[in-house]
Amino acid sequence: MSNTISKRDGRVRRHNRVRAIVRGTAERPRLAVFRSNKFISAQLIDDKAGVTLAQAHGKEFGGSLMAQAQAVGKAVAERGKEKKVTTAVFDRGGFNYIGRVAKLADAAREAGLKI
Repeated sequence: MSNTISKRDGRVRRHNRVRAIVRGTAERPRLAVFRSNKFISAQLIDDKAGVTLAQAHGKEFGGSLMAQAQAVGKAVAERGKEKKVTTAVFDRGGFNYIGRVAKLADAAREAGLKI
């Protein structure tokens, strides 16, 4: 039996490490990102109340994967502004901060969300 872990198990371990530190509040919710092969989604979550304040999913926008990530980042930031959210803590979900995850975060920043 080998000691190797699967790609998914490694991501879950990294996510658990991040979640042990990152907590969202009503004033500064957690911007949680999930990335699959076809789509990307993001949520603004108040962990204290256990409530999702705003969310966006790549299915709403279509297009290429990078275009989806940019549209989701912009949409979740704008929907957060409607709920008077200006700052957030970033939860990359165990994914590396590169490519689509980084593009989503940059688009959210450009739309006015301080991360």
